[in-house]
This record gives sequence, structure tokens and C-alpha cells, in this order.
Amino acid sequence: MRRVEPWALPGRADPESVERTLVSPREVPGVLLVGSHHRHVHGPCNRSAEPVEGAILVVDRLGPELYDAIVVSAGVICARGGRTGHMQSLCRSRGIPVLRIDLAELDALTGEATIVLDRESVVLGKAELAAPSAEVAAATFEDIESICVVIADATDIRSTNALVPRVERADSYFIREEFVCFAAGLSPIDALRAGRREAERYGAAIAAELCSMVDELLPGQRVIMRLLDLRSDDAAQITTDMHVVDEPNPELGLHGARWLLNEPHYADAFRALRAHALERLGADADRLSFAVPFINDRDEFVRLRKNLGLGDETPLGVFVETPAAVHSAVDFCASGAGELFVGTKDLIQFYLAADRGNHLVSSIYQTRHPAVLAALRQAVEAGRDAGVPVHVFALGADLDHYVQHLPTRTLMMCTAELQQLARRSAA
Repeated sequence: MRRVEPWALPGRADPESVERTLVSPREVPGVLLVGSHHRHVHGPCNRSAEPVEGAILVVDRLGPELYDAIVVSAGVICARGGRTGHMQSLCRSRGIPVLRIDLAELDALTGEATIVLDRESVVLGKAELAAPSAEVAAATFEDIESICVVIADATDIRSTNALVPRVERADSYFIREEFVCFAAGLSPIDALRAGRREAERYGAAIAAELCSMVDELLPGQRVIMRLLDLRSDDAAQITTDMHVVDEPNPELGLHGARWLLNEPHYADAFRALRAHALERLGADADRLSFAVPFINDRDEFVRLRKNLGLGDETPLGVFVETPAAVHSAVDFCASGAGELFVGTKDLIQFYLAADRGNHLVSSIYQTRHPAVLAALRQAVEAGRDAGVPVHVFALGADLDHYVQHLPTRTLMMCTAELQQLARRSAA
């Protein structure tokens, strides 16, 4: 079998500036959607969509139906999607690298493969890697006051709190209700549409998962759950018994706050969730709070609070992820929003009219676009003027830039990126 120097391939860098990798028989270039602290990951290619521990999951696109397969994989290779899709966020939280390659190359991925992160490529076979070059730290904790850590389950809380030295700024943990469902093996649409009793059982099961997360907290920490936000296309992939309407544009369809207001038994599930959490946690119940997803204005916020049976004394956060929500930030604060979470991933795609899951417009999806920064600044200032905490989600690559250009020191970060930053800072 002949040895091919990858730096000799078209478009590759000079051998003096990159490692030399022995490719057998060839290297496929791609685009790294999600990085990792590993320089490379190796394993057998898994094309079955079933969970295979330590394998390289090979799929056309990532979806919620692949949750079980994703979380046990060493890496993922796909042919479609962007950097900030929901499942890409799951991978970012877990430190699972995701590489996108050309669809025509996907069929070649059989047997063993190695994802080489710093080269943004996959080697068909096992690569022999040279020693890494010196790493330059891109960010530190110096100017950050508070970090809300985006997690997928309780293990992410344990791993973050086990860091040495401890990251004192990690004072809260954020999780999506969908990920709670995935971790617990729950099918939310099936449960919520099977009647009040099943909806209440669902709420109790969610409460049990959340209480186990609260048990993992250190003093001064808390958990925030973003209420259920399943787009119809994602819901159809994980629902077994109930019909889900096929929407022409699910991103702009019936999900988030508008769905929560229309789903008859969600309020029953939420009340059961709160009752079980209060019974189980007692005095620690205030360490668990909730936030509303995909919401536009004060009217939706007030109606949803009433629908969920929340009194004025019960805090409820708001996710700011549409242009309308940015302009409603002042009204949210005046209407009793306990805190604001700026979901930059959706906000960017709506401000720039660039689908974050469509790699064909990935160059337009810019996390530092002037319009995006202006929107983030407006939301932060609205919260600051009202005395309401504002947490801005930042990808690791944008951390320095956001700290320097936004009037905030309270951020949201995915688990793996926080841990990578912590390791660099400790070193």
C-alpha cells in the first residue's frame, strides 16, 4: 500500500507548517462544524444510525432521532448542516467533533476512519500523527463575571464541577427540555397528546431528571430549563403514535411560545413538573427555574405565564432569539422576566436571513456581523437598565470578541468549550 503525503494534495499547506499524516489510501477534505480538544479521533464508521460506542457516526444530516447514536460516538461526519444546529450544539456540549464533507464522498466512508481536526479532513484508515505544535490560548476568564453552562444531561454538571481548579464563574447550568427528554427516553408529543394523565406523568418524569441535576450542583449554582421547543420536522422524527403537521417552513412555524400556548396539555405537564420538583427539592426548589423559547413580544409572555399558572412572584426567563424579541426586551423586563437569555444561533439566522443549517449560505451566517452585534448590544442594555440579568451565548471562537465589543460579562458557553478554556487557563 503506497504512502501519500497529505500536504502534497491539491490545496494543502506546506509541510513545514502542518503535521505529516500517512494516509491510507486517501484524505477527504471537509469543513469542521464542531471542534474538540482532541487533535484527531479514530474509529470504525457507523452508518447504521444505531448507537455504537466509540464509532465515527456517518449520516447525511443530524437530527434528534440520532441522539442515542450521537452521544456515544467519537466523532460525526455528515454531508449537510451548519455549525449551530441543535444536534451540533449537543456535540459541542459533549466535545464530539463534527466534520461536513461533500455528499459524493459519503459513500466512501466504510471501515475505519480518522477525523483530523486541525486539517478539517477525514483520513480513510488510521492516520499516524506527529507531535502537535504549540497552542496559542485564544481566551481567558479574566473579564468574565458569570457563565451559564449549556449542558445535555447531569454528567455535564459533574464533569464541569470536577475541573481543577474549579471554574468559579460557572454559576448556572442551562438545558433544553428536548435534551431532558432524550436523556430520559421520553417522547414528549406522544405523552402530551395522550390526555391529561399521561401529560402529568410526563411532567413528573421531567421533574425527576431535573431534580437529579439539582443534586449535582455546588453551593451557589442553579439549573435553568428552556421549555419545550420542537419544530415540526424534528418532532416528526421522534414521535411514534401521533400525527405531526408537515409545515412548509418549520423554522418559522408552530414551535416555541406559540406552540406552548396551543398545546392543550402542556400546562398540565408543567404544573405536575413544578409540584413534583417542589415536593422533592423543598427549600432547594428555587435552584430550578425556567425560560420561554422562541417568543416575540410582551403579549405572548403574559399569556404564557397565565396559561402555565405562574403568579407574579414566580420568576420566568425569556429567550431572546428573534428580532421582535430584541425590540421587546424592555417590555419583557417590565412584565416580570426574571432574566434574559440571548440565543445568538437563531438570532443571527433571522437577522441575516441565512439558514444556520444550510451550508450553502454559511459564509453569510456571520456571528460578528455589525447588525448582530447591534442587536446583542440592544438586548444587553435593555436588561442592564432594568436590573435584569442578561446571558449572551457565545461560541468559543467568539468569546474574546463579544467580551471586547459588548457591554456584558455574563455569558453562555457549551460544556466542552468551557472545559477546554479551563484547561488552557490552568496551563
